[in-house]
Amino acid sequence: MTTETRSTPTGSIPTDPAAADDRLAPGSKLLIGLLLVSAFVVILNETIMGVALPRLMEDLDITASSAQWLTTGFMLTMAVIIPATGFLLERFSLRTMFITAMVLFSAGTLIAALSPGFNVLLIGRVVQASGTAIMMPLLMTTVLNVVPVNARGRTMGAISIVISVAPAIGPTVSGLILSVLDWRWMFWIVLPIALISLILGAVLVRNVTEPRRVRFDAFSLVLSAFAFGGLIFGLSSIGESAEGHAPMPVWVPLAVGVLALVAFIMRQRGLAREDRAFMDLRTFANRTFTVSIILVAIVMMALFGSLIVLPIYLQSVLQLDTLSTGLLLLPGGATMAALAPLVGSLFDRFGPRPLVIPGAFAVSGALWMLTTLGEESAVGMVIAVHVLLSAGLAFMFTPLLTSALGSLRAELYPHGSAIVGTVQQLAGAAGTALFITMMSTTAAARVAAGSAPLDATAAGVQAAFLCGAVLSLLAVVASFLIRRPAEPIARTHGGH
Repeated sequence: MTTETRSTPTGSIPTDPAAADDRLAPGSKLLIGLLLVSAFVVILNETIMGVALPRLMEDLDITASSAQWLTTGFMLTMAVIIPATGFLLERFSLRTMFITAMVLFSAGTLIAALSPGFNVLLIGRVVQASGTAIMMPLLMTTVLNVVPVNARGRTMGAISIVISVAPAIGPTVSGLILSVLDWRWMFWIVLPIALISLILGAVLVRNVTEPRRVRFDAFSLVLSAFAFGGLIFGLSSIGESAEGHAPMPVWVPLAVGVLALVAFIMRQRGLAREDRAFMDLRTFANRTFTVSIILVAIVMMALFGSLIVLPIYLQSVLQLDTLSTGLLLLPGGATMAALAPLVGSLFDRFGPRPLVIPGAFAVSGALWMLTTLGEESAVGMVIAVHVLLSAGLAFMFTPLLTSALGSLRAELYPHGSAIVGTVQQLAGAAGTALFITMMSTTAAARVAAGSAPLDATAAGVQAAFLCGAVLSLLAVVASFLIRRPAEPIARTHGGH
């Protein structure tokens, strides 16, 4: 894609008339629509297993800690592969990466649907996750390359639906399926949708980026696997450790992860000077990108922490069944889906601050209200607060993602997308660990002090949301630091 540029004090910006137009070409609309549907299907599977774990424990005769690996293994695979997508999206064409992602996801879904036992099911989940890890950075990089700046907010609004709503309605979808069908149907229902996306993609997807030969640094891949895999595994084990079921001391994978992360950062800084970084961390030199990413991390912690604790509260304290729990969480997911396009349009007109600041206040207010949940709380109040939380998240996701990625130079788009995906996984694991640990330790302490199990669980839920509410105050403060991205800098003909 060649674009005429003119020099300005802040760099080179496009003067091509099409670049200033906020209308998408018909072919680009079709391409993005296909990528959005494909991404929604693959991301949905990240949280679809949560409600199904009790059924799987019974059918497959496995323990809770073993069953949890169906979710943890998925997250670990994502954590290992997503950092590599910056390199992959530079090295290979969009079409090649899309077909690879959907083949892996479809194959993993088929393996899971046919699995006779736990081990094969886990393999299927890992193969699924390999495709999922590629899809989100692929979608973001494509949007940044084909969508005019003036229309990015609306398109990123649609991406926000995928990122936030798909995980949010995963428990609802699985609850509905499990109420009438065997757990394997969670995969049989998804498989034809994945195959249709693969076939359509093979026919319709065109290349909108220019691959370039980038030297592969195997040592960076090893370091990133130990760094992000170690951190995700350690964070995911904190909840099990609090219940006395951790496979090893939690500090071991966390220490390995931290040490490997330090080594990974040092190596990337060195490779960046030779223009061959595996994950280019020069993105963090951009203030808008850095502040936005910090806020994305806090928001993802709140989202995933709530997704894990609210169902436990509804089932263990209010004594609701699986299907009712899934349906009660549906209005929140629907709220995010409904607001995302509106927020995207508002971003294009007004920029991020008028949206992110009230969104941060709404998220914080909802989390503080959730600290009051107890045995006598009305279901209607829980739904209302969850809707408020979802609305606040909707007002933050799109502006933050658009500001973060839109502030980068074009050649850094693949790396920025990879960093966003990696931070989402780490923050999701950290939020889950934080909320579960606070809930488990508080409940255990209450039981030891003589409280009834129901009272103890309610107190644990309150403690978990209190921790999230305190964390949300950081988001409120940081929201005032958000700025509209500067004029975009066009890709230079020489690469970096």
